[in-house]
Amino acid sequence: MGFLDGLKKFGLSALENEELYEDPKKKAEEQQQKKNAVVIDEASLLFDKKYTCPICDYDFSAKTLRTGKVRMKRQDIDLRPVYEEMDPVKYEVVTCPECGYSILAKNFGNLTKFQIDEVKSKISANYRKQTFGTNTYSYEDARARYELAIATAIVKKAKNSEKAYLCLKMAWLVRGETEHLDPEAPDYAEKKKANEAEEKDLLRKALDGFTLARQSESQIAGMDETTTDYLMAAIALEIDDFDLASRMISGIIGSRTANPRIKDKAHDLKDMLAEKKKRVVPAASTSE
Repeated sequence: MGFLDGLKKFGLSALENEELYEDPKKKAEEQQQKKNAVVIDEASLLFDKKYTCPICDYDFSAKTLRTGKVRMKRQDIDLRPVYEEMDPVKYEVVTCPECGYSILAKNFGNLTKFQIDEVKSKISANYRKQTFGTNTYSYEDARARYELAIATAIVKKAKNSEKAYLCLKMAWLVRGETEHLDPEAPDYAEKKKANEAEEKDLLRKALDGFTLARQSESQIAGMDETTTDYLMAAIALEIDDFDLASRMISGIIGSRTANPRIKDKAHDLKDMLAEKKKRVVPAASTSE
């Protein structure tokens, strides 16, 4: 005879097997599973922001993230924010669909006559119109827009810091795409390997640009000097440039002006560097 068999006479037999006590841990896990199962409608997080192209005067709109609609769940060591609901980096480049002029939204406009003429002659004159996603942008859409933004930065002779920051953002984009790949897809391993190689190349290009910018620019991508040094140290660690990473980390830790928060992050990098050197250096020695 069951614990609650007597409920049958009340027509409540469905409750016979109910748990007497709730396990708090089990309940929390079930709630988290329900939360993870919620499908986010990415389009609902966006709106169409209007722009007028400074190159061709064409009026257009670009998908833009609504303020306060995503929650950051973590930050990678190179300061890339990762969000719960979607990947905002897909929407940070604005592209004129008429002439191809592309740039990070925060830098839109403010061009000199020389820059306008250069973009017109070297991009717009040869640009083939493309159609991007109507409701959302795929990683493929976003990748094309970043490539156009880097090309625009090159022809308009943008500062080294602007070009480096674009390379960093595109590296983050590729990393985000990798994280969203379907492990069950037949080409998963091949695509993951190709993305990881591309991300590393973009990070290397970003580091080269930041190194040049640090020699001639007073402020880089809105960061103070210590944050720039930390970012460069993190990127150097990611691409296995251990010597540069070590020098930059030591400079931050020994700085009299760096704030405690950035020093703590530098100490974390130092620990990661030591661990990575243990894994990578012996492996390289063995292969020799």
